[in-house]
Amino acid sequence: MGASPETSGDGSHKTEEGAVYLRRKITLVRAISLTIGTIIGSGIFISPKGVLKNSGNVGLSLLIWVASGFLSMCGALSYADLGTSIKKSGGHYIYLLETLGPVPAFLRLWAEFVMIRPANIAVVCLAFGRYLIEPVFVPCNAPATVVKLISAIGIAILIALNCWSVSWSANLQTTFTVLKLVAIGLIIIPGLMALAEGKTENFQDAFDTSSLALDKIPLAFYSGMFAFGGWFYVTFVTEEIVNPERNIPITVITSLIVVTICYLLTNVSYYTILAPSEVLASEAVAMSFTDHTLPTISPVISILVAMSCFGALNGGIFASSRMLFAASREGHWPNLFSMIHIRRHTPLPALLLMMPLVFLMIGIGDLYGLLNFYSFSRWLFMGLVTFGLIIHRRKHPDLPRPFKVPLIIPMVFSTMCLFIVGMSLYSDPVNTGIGCLITLSGLPVYYLTIHSQQLPQRFRETFNLLTLKMQVLMEVIPQEIKTY
Repeated sequence: MGASPETSGDGSHKTEEGAVYLRRKITLVRAISLTIGTIIGSGIFISPKGVLKNSGNVGLSLLIWVASGFLSMCGALSYADLGTSIKKSGGHYIYLLETLGPVPAFLRLWAEFVMIRPANIAVVCLAFGRYLIEPVFVPCNAPATVVKLISAIGIAILIALNCWSVSWSANLQTTFTVLKLVAIGLIIIPGLMALAEGKTENFQDAFDTSSLALDKIPLAFYSGMFAFGGWFYVTFVTEEIVNPERNIPITVITSLIVVTICYLLTNVSYYTILAPSEVLASEAVAMSFTDHTLPTISPVISILVAMSCFGALNGGIFASSRMLFAASREGHWPNLFSMIHIRRHTPLPALLLMMPLVFLMIGIGDLYGLLNFYSFSRWLFMGLVTFGLIIHRRKHPDLPRPFKVPLIIPMVFSTMCLFIVGMSLYSDPVNTGIGCLITLSGLPVYYLTIHSQQLPQRFRETFNLLTLKMQVLMEVIPQEIKTY
């Protein structure tokens, strides 16, 4: 690999303009838009029901929202520490590889692309399709087939856009971030106005313990932290961020403060207008809210929520493809997926790989039950990443760390993640057990194909020929300049 090219103050490259590599096009504004835009997706419009159901009362559910924001901030600060000292893109995967070794890194990669990423994208995509098409069928429910079709078309458009241009994807992300903040504002303002006028009956006996079940609280955290999921995406694209040592910490701190305040005020507004029983009975809490407060613009809110989901999908696709790109570059995935389009300078193969499983899961239908199913692996490995930061500090005490957090922060995040995961095995052993088994199914894959490389010679030759053919078809080559 060659030396890194010189960069100007705005991140544009002065030399090697014709070389194929991922450019630094993610400015601070784009990084914040990516982070806020991927955090605020369908979660705040879906998760309030899950948080309330498993927490048992309004008061505890609000505390769980605040605690989820606090825990997410601890995790985000820890990731910012890693992201400013380990300069590679790839997020969870690359940090596990550098701190705990190749086996946990590969298992995280395996879980990500077999289970976590397709299920997550499909959940948000189905929410997008439902909110977008629902106003057309009012007062009836939209047919499931139509929702699935709209969802599939939406994801195909986004992947095509990400394959076409990094700049277009980033600009689209900024636009949708603004739209989703408008949508949240249209929920917060009427709710707080009603609260100021004295509508407080739904907060009476807010901490009623009659329906409290302590063993369900981890599942409430799953729903809350699902809504905060996305704060880590900025570390997936470290090599494409302008001045990452400065911009990554600013991005995660700013984004999580904004999102936590928005989420807390949004839930206060929900509970001001809707009784707890109405929240639990609603399949679309945001729509139930606007039916009570702004019925004339309810279709507008529905479309804004759909656009919020669309923006979250765009950010998730953009960032997660970089994890696959980084893993292929490290030899943990077929080499084809570490290649870049020769003219568009986008990781086209890594983007296209996500489509088949996502389409399959959209076809299956309602995936909200998978929240606990894939959250097990997601939060287990995030806890291991921040535990790895502690190990990395001890192994490499002299490594330059432009942004260094106190070790108590990753300790708190790791402890809470592992505690919630452990409790979930007790609370929902079936779904979490299946998630665990799917994750561990990556072990034989790793030892057969990567560690021992015991594939037959004929298979390897055929695979290499197929890679070459696909490389020519997609017009992709390995990156020509080292960017870390």
